[in-house]
Amino acid sequence: MSRIGNKHIDIPAGVEVKIDGTTVTAKGPVGTLTRTFDSRMGIAMEGNVIHVTRPNDEKVCKSLHGLTRTLVHNMVEGVAHGFSKELEVNGVGYRAAKQGTNLVMNLGYSHQVIVPEIPGITIDVPAPNKIIVKGPDKEVVGQFAAEIREKRPPEPYKGKGIKYVGETIIRKEGKAGKGKK
Repeated sequence: MSRIGNKHIDIPAGVEVKIDGTTVTAKGPVGTLTRTFDSRMGIAMEGNVIHVTRPNDEKVCKSLHGLTRTLVHNMVEGVAHGFSKELEVNGVGYRAAKQGTNLVMNLGYSHQVIVPEIPGITIDVPAPNKIIVKGPDKEVVGQFAAEIREKRPPEPYKGKGIKYVGETIIRKEGKAGKGKK
């Protein structure tokens, strides 16, 4: 019994959803998303509510049931409100700035790291040590934030690097901290 798959999806005001077989298109104030799902899943809209059903209790269909419902819910939520990931830049001399549509970062390398915005994603830099990635597609926002973090992941000794806000970095002791016997 899929608990997530059986939940219905409420469509908020200002969001328009169109279902054409297994292709779902959601249009809202933040943007438009289209996705094609597995043909075994039944996606139906009744008024302002979307239901996802599965044909039988095979293991594959059970897995797809919850996944399909979650992906449709993320599409509706994304076009209504959008998703965002916040990153924090830690380290002496490490900073980020926005020049045009490019994110320019000084991360302790001999050169600046430049990351261009991709379609569907907006980058905000409210402070030199804070980066906010926003967009309607949850997967694309998460992937783009991970790619920015990859430019200088936090190191365990001093915690210097790019980390997500709220992420805890497990710290290690240095060589001198061990003590002598």
